[in-house]
Amino acid sequence: MSQVVPWKAFVNKISQYFSTFELTRALLIAVLSSAFIYLNHYGFSYPLLNTILGVTTLYLLLQEGGKVWFISGAFIGLFWFWWIALSLQHYGMIWAVPIEIIIIMLSYGALFWLLAWISQTITSFLPTSNTLLPLIFKAFGLFILSYIHPFSFDWLKLELMFVESYLGIGKWQFAVILSAIVLSIWKQQFIYLLLIVFAYHTHLETPNKSEDKIALITTHTSVQDKWNETLHPKQFENIFKHIDQAIEDKKKLIILPESVFPIFLNRSQKLIDRLQEKAKQISIVTGGLYWDGKTPRNSTYIFTENKITVANKVLLVPFGESNPLPDFLSNWVNKVFYDGAVDYIASPNVVDYKIDGEIYRNAICFEATSEKLYEGTPKNMIVLSNNGWFSPSTEPTLQKLLLQYYSQKYGTTIYHAVNMSNSYVIQNGTYLDIEL
Repeated sequence: MSQVVPWKAFVNKISQYFSTFELTRALLIAVLSSAFIYLNHYGFSYPLLNTILGVTTLYLLLQEGGKVWFISGAFIGLFWFWWIALSLQHYGMIWAVPIEIIIIMLSYGALFWLLAWISQTITSFLPTSNTLLPLIFKAFGLFILSYIHPFSFDWLKLELMFVESYLGIGKWQFAVILSAIVLSIWKQQFIYLLLIVFAYHTHLETPNKSEDKIALITTHTSVQDKWNETLHPKQFENIFKHIDQAIEDKKKLIILPESVFPIFLNRSQKLIDRLQEKAKQISIVTGGLYWDGKTPRNSTYIFTENKITVANKVLLVPFGESNPLPDFLSNWVNKVFYDGAVDYIASPNVVDYKIDGEIYRNAICFEATSEKLYEGTPKNMIVLSNNGWFSPSTEPTLQKLLLQYYSQKYGTTIYHAVNMSNSYVIQNGTYLDIEL
């Protein structure tokens, strides 16, 4: 008697549980919900198309049950966040890439399934004739999704689908969109979708004047080269060439990416003195590491004519800079996977600093895409990033869309200097490519 191989038995059970039709519908929803990222990445972002894609995604998802929600969530996690696993290659752990991708998919699949299950459980106590409340509960699940952050990672916001559309990204606008779709499904009449016009967003075209005084620098240093000490002299000289060019161009401020000085800059008096000398002619904002004798920090150094300010990172990248697991697990993970590396330490307070009379909120990479950094509605924000960990991928595109989201939401003008992808300015949610 032939026996069924265990993995084949498992696949058979999965096939029996999920029908081909359910898999197809779930995959379609995931593709539609992710299309805005990839279209933007390849330069095909159009407001009308993004509006249609976003509304269609929500319309289809709200009509599905837990199985489709699980598969859709898993593939949304894949299409949005597959690039997270790329950082493992820099630690020599290529073997772990598919494992991390599977964990990402299962995490978001479980999250979507849980929201659908809660909705279905609650509505199971209602009369079967009531078809409106189940839709309302599922819509509410989608509404609160952006408040749920697995492992402190808060980049999943379905409202983001509308950041470059004719609809707004505010919570009230998202509620209007969901309400219009719920009514349309309940009444089985597309005419109710016209209610989404109340979520219309007018994009303010604010001309950028910063290019007259700010030099926003892009660097192209791979992760391997960045930490190669033998290459530091050449890298540092290139940085000073950018500073000299900005001075020659009569700029007042130069902004350099995250950790362009991949050393404990405060322990290198020679570089500090040289940067202070340049700061007599131009203000300098640059990334570097900071060491207080006990703990490493990822920091921004601000050099002005008479002052040096150090602004440490407030929110650390989960697993990349700090392990969100309990201490006993965190220490084990660091020992096994990161050669015993010590976690960075976050600063407890958000830092604002002043340059030439303007106040800027400090942000380093990941933290600029978090709500916490926008407390107090900062007028200006300087963001330093190193996207070399995830290059090439769609990570820089998703990061840019999130910065547009927060700029639109809070009216913050964002100056973003990046390593390994384009630098840019965002005003009122509008992307301005002024790489210098």
